[in-house]
Amino acid sequence: MGEIRLPRHMFLWCMSAIYMFAFASLYVQIPGLYGNEGVLPARWQLRVSGKSVVEQLMDSPTLLWFGPRLGLDTQQCMELLSLTGALLSLMTMALPVLRDCRVFLVLWMLYLSLYQVGQVFLYFQWDNLLLETGFLAILIAPMKMPWSSKVRLHDNVSFWLARWLLFRLMFASGVVKLTSRCPTWWGLTALTYHYETQCIPTPLAWFAHQLPVWFQKLSVVGTFVIEIAIPFMFFSPIRRHRLIAFYMQVLLQVFIVLSGNYNFFNILTITLCLSLLDDQHVNFWLRRPTPKTESTSLQTLFSGLALMFEVSTYAVLGYWTVKYFELQLDWEKKSVSSKTAFTYFEFNGFLKTVTVPSIWIGVLSLTWEIISAMFKCACVRGVLWRLWSTIQWAVMAAATVSMFAISLVPYTYIEYDSHSNLWPGIRTAFEVTDRYQLVNSYGLFRRMTGVGGRPEVVIEGSMDRNTWTEIEFMYKPGNMSAAPPVVTPHQPRLDWQMWFAALGPHTQSPWFSSLLHRLLQGKRDVIRLIQTDESQYPFSKQPPAYLRAHRYKYWFSEPKEDGSYPQRWWRRVYVEEFYPMVHLGDSYLEQMLVQHGLKDKAPPRRSSNAWLPQLLRHVGEHAREIPAPLLLWTLFSSAATVCLLNSLRSRSHHQQHESLQNKHLDKQTAGRTRSNVAEEDEKKHEEEEKKDEKDDSEDSGKQQEEDAMSEEEQEGEIEEEEEENTEETEEDSLRKRKQF
Repeated sequence: MGEIRLPRHMFLWCMSAIYMFAFASLYVQIPGLYGNEGVLPARWQLRVSGKSVVEQLMDSPTLLWFGPRLGLDTQQCMELLSLTGALLSLMTMALPVLRDCRVFLVLWMLYLSLYQVGQVFLYFQWDNLLLETGFLAILIAPMKMPWSSKVRLHDNVSFWLARWLLFRLMFASGVVKLTSRCPTWWGLTALTYHYETQCIPTPLAWFAHQLPVWFQKLSVVGTFVIEIAIPFMFFSPIRRHRLIAFYMQVLLQVFIVLSGNYNFFNILTITLCLSLLDDQHVNFWLRRPTPKTESTSLQTLFSGLALMFEVSTYAVLGYWTVKYFELQLDWEKKSVSSKTAFTYFEFNGFLKTVTVPSIWIGVLSLTWEIISAMFKCACVRGVLWRLWSTIQWAVMAAATVSMFAISLVPYTYIEYDSHSNLWPGIRTAFEVTDRYQLVNSYGLFRRMTGVGGRPEVVIEGSMDRNTWTEIEFMYKPGNMSAAPPVVTPHQPRLDWQMWFAALGPHTQSPWFSSLLHRLLQGKRDVIRLIQTDESQYPFSKQPPAYLRAHRYKYWFSEPKEDGSYPQRWWRRVYVEEFYPMVHLGDSYLEQMLVQHGLKDKAPPRRSSNAWLPQLLRHVGEHAREIPAPLLLWTLFSSAATVCLLNSLRSRSHHQQHESLQNKHLDKQTAGRTRSNVAEEDEKKHEEEEKKDEKDDSEDSGKQQEEDAMSEEEQEGEIEEEEEENTEETEEDSLRKRKQF
C-alpha cells in the first residue's frame, strides 16, 4: 500500500456522518420505543439492585446508570446520549480538528450505551457493524488536541483492520448464502423474490423486479463472485487488483441502495471500502497532478510480471465463473443461461480448503504492513522523533494484532473445523471482550424469505366491532396504491420489526402485544412511530376500542399487456388472522403482557422540572415534528456545506499563501538579477579600471623609458661636451707650455 492519508481522512469524515445518521435516527424514535409509555420501556433493563456504579457497569456497560445523578429517568438519559452523539458527530463532520481519537471514543461509548438497552429494536447486524467499525475509528484517528504529531508512520497498520473487517463482512455474507442451503440461492433465483420481499423496497425495486429471469440469475452469479472471490483481492500486492475490488464492491452496494432502504448499512460498507484506496488514486479523482518517477529496468521488469499476473488472475476468475455456473450465451434468445454446477458437499470442501489459508493471507498482509512501518520508523531523523515513532508503532501494532486475533473467533464460525482448532487463549479473549461488540460475526441475506409471497401484518381498529379501519404505517407496505418510500439513511425500527413479526406467529414477537396495548391506550409517542403527522392516523381524536391484526401476502403488481404501468404498486391476498381482537382489559392481552414480562409492575418515575429535562422535552417536541429522513438530510447538508466552505476557504488561503510565496520568490529572483547585473557592472568597471591602469602603467613605463633614454642622451652629450672641454683645456695647456 502507498500513502493513505487522504483515504484515512475520507474514512473518518464518513464515520462522523454515519454516527450522525444513527444517533439522529434513533433519537426521534426513543419515546415511542423505549419511553416510559413506549413499546419496550428501557427502564425495565436497568433495575435498581443496590449495587455500586462499578458493579452496575460490569453487569451492563452503559452510561445510563449515571442518569439518576443528573435528575433524569432512563428515557431522558437515552435522549441526552443520542442528542449528544448527534451534535458531536455533526460538529466532527464540519470541523476537521474534532476528528480525534478521543472524540470517536466518546461516540463509540455513547452508541454502546444505547445498544445495551436497545433490546430487539437495536439487535441488527448493522448496529454491530457500526460498533466494530467505530472502535476501529478510535485506532485509526489521530490525536489532534491539544497538539498533533505530524509523524504517524503506523497509519497503514491500524487502517489495515478496516480492510480485514471488510473482507470478513463480504466473504461471510457470500458463504452463508450457500451454507444455509437456501434453494433460491442455489437455484440462482433469489433476486426474483428479493426486490418485492425485502423489508422496505424503493420505487426502483418495482422496475428491477420486472427484469427478465435470466438477468436476475446472472445478477446472483455476479453477487457470488463479488462476495466470495473478489475479497481475496483486497490483500493483493498488485495495486490495480485492489482498485478493481474497490469498484466492484461499491457497485454492489450502490445497486442495493437504489433498490432497498437499508439505513446506513450500505454507506458504512462503502466507507470500509476506502481502505482499498491510496493517495495516488484519490488525487486522480481530484485531478491533482502526481509526480512522475523514472522507472529503472528492474522496475519495468516487475511491472511486466505484475501485469501478466493480473491478467492471469482475471482469466482464471472468468474461467471458474463460467465453469462452476455453466454460463452459456444464447444468441437466438439474446440471453445468458446459468445454473449452479457444484454440490453443497463440494462447496463445503472448498470452504475447508480456503478458510485457514485466508487467515494466513491476512497474517502475511498484516506482517508486511507492520514491518514496513517499522522500517519507516527506523528512518526518522532525530533520536527523540525516532523513539516517539517507534513507541507509537509498537502500541498500534500490538493493538492491531490483538484485534486481528480475537476476530478469528467469529470469522471461523463459517467453518466448524477451523473454529475448533483455534487456540483456547484467543477464545478466552473473545469471551472477555464480547460484551463490548469489538468483533462480530456477519452473514447478510442468509435465506430468502417470502418465496410464496411477501407476508405482511395489517393492524385494524374499530370503535364498534363492525366497522374496521386499517392503520397504515409511513414506510412499510400496506396501502396497495401507495408508492414505496425512500427513507435512507433513516431506519424506522418499528417497521423493520413488523416485517420480522410477519414471518412467524405473534408469540415469537412479544413486543407486538405491547404495541397493541399502547395503541389502545392512545399513547402519542407510539402513534408517532406509525405516523409523524397525527392527522394521517385514523384514530387521532380518540383511541380505538378494539384492535386486531391479519396476515396478508403481497406481490408487486405486473405491467399491463400494452406495456403501460398499473395504477397500483401492490396486489395482496388475505391469509389468516395474526392476532385476535382485543380491547383494554382483555384477558388474552393481559395474559400475553404478563407472560412476556411487559406488564408495568410499578408506576414510572415522575419527570423532574429541572432545566435539563425541560430542555430535552422542548427539543424533542420540535425535532419530532419533522419527518425523520428530511431531518437527517437537513443535518447532513448543513454540516457538508460548512465543511465545503471551510475547504474552499482553506484552498483560497493556500492559493494566497502560494501567491505570496511566488511574489516573494519573484522579488528574490528580481533582487538576485539586479544584484547580478550590478555585480556584472562592477566587474566590468573593475575590468575597465584594471585595463586603464594597465594602459597607464604601460604608458608610464614607456614615458619612463623615453625619459631614461633622454636622460642617457643628455648625459652622453654632457659627457661629450666635458670630454671636448677637457680636450680643449689640455690643448690650451700645451700651447702655454710651448710659449714658455
